[in-house]
Amino acid sequence: MVAGGQAISPEQLLADAASAMRRGDRATALDCVTRAEAVAPFDPHVKMQKAMIHRANGALPAALAALDEALALEPYNFLALLSKGAVIEKLSGERLAAKVYENALKLAPDEANLLPGLKTPVARAREVVEKTHAALEAYLRDSVGPLDEAGGELVRSRLDEAIGVYAGRRKVFNHEPLLLHYPRLPAIPFYPRELFPWLAELEAATPVIVEELQAVMASRMEAFAPYIAFSPEKPVNQWEELNHSRRWSSLFLWKDGHRQAEVCASCPQTSALLDRLPMAHQADFAPTAMFSALDARTRIPPHTGSTNTRLLCHLPLILPGPARFRVGNEVREWRMGEAWVFDDTIEHEAWNDADELRVILIFDIWNPFLEPGERERIGAMMAARNAFYSG
Repeated sequence: MVAGGQAISPEQLLADAASAMRRGDRATALDCVTRAEAVAPFDPHVKMQKAMIHRANGALPAALAALDEALALEPYNFLALLSKGAVIEKLSGERLAAKVYENALKLAPDEANLLPGLKTPVARAREVVEKTHAALEAYLRDSVGPLDEAGGELVRSRLDEAIGVYAGRRKVFNHEPLLLHYPRLPAIPFYPRELFPWLAELEAATPVIVEELQAVMASRMEAFAPYIAFSPEKPVNQWEELNHSRRWSSLFLWKDGHRQAEVCASCPQTSALLDRLPMAHQADFAPTAMFSALDARTRIPPHTGSTNTRLLCHLPLILPGPARFRVGNEVREWRMGEAWVFDDTIEHEAWNDADELRVILIFDIWNPFLEPGERERIGAMMAARNAFYSG
């Protein structure tokens, strides 16, 4: 295009279109964009401007076509996807818009970097996606039928989580070990009780363990040390608040495979019980068994453990009020006299919502899906790695 012998750039035409829109002259704005498109047919910004003018004119099918043209040129254009979702919502309703909104939200800047003018449409996109996912989950659950009829605890929990994941309301959590990922073991957040027949003996011993714990706390509470204690040169990441803090403290009966003789002597019945359980004995690594104390109104942030070759067992001992624990998608509340076993290489976190100290017993056991021969060789493998790096 030329004016007075000078070619008019698409940028100038888009600026003229924007000026016309501010004046309310939509016809001139559309004419400018049409001329810009003739000069720059593969410019996604021109397509976006055309879509905006069509939306302002109420020509939603034309706006949708222009947005599709923009996305054909730039498939990961956040604004184009967000706008397309809004147009589809008006044309066809929330359910069809949700899929487009979902893709847009994957590309959205975080809240701190979101332009003020985009906060409302992004919030609307999130609302539509969540509402649609909730409706889909309810529909799936109704279609699948009662989960209690499907099988045992493991089957029910798998189905329950699968429905949430399929509906887009739950994340997929996998093993994220800090040290050793042992292949082909199932990623089960909370393991079924039937795999651990000794849990009943452990739970029955709760009063005895509590009595020994209370005696230790009365005589040597200062022996409880901060569980998180990074040296100064190491990054603390999510542990900044709890690093070297007694808000989460521990007293070890076993630590890195070594019996803590003094503590075990103070808790003889607890120590004897642990000796009867299938703890994961590995030289200089495991087992670990400890009393874990979490201060009032304190949260342990999401984290993962060292290896999926072993699992952790929790037994609540002092519960002054509500206290929660999440592994993957599943959140449970501790209850006195009830233990559980979980895979700590799946992201987990804890809350003490009470106004007083919460204390639980934690110890590690072998993953029940490992054969005895594997356990022996896993121990040898991990010891060899330590020896390799120790020089």
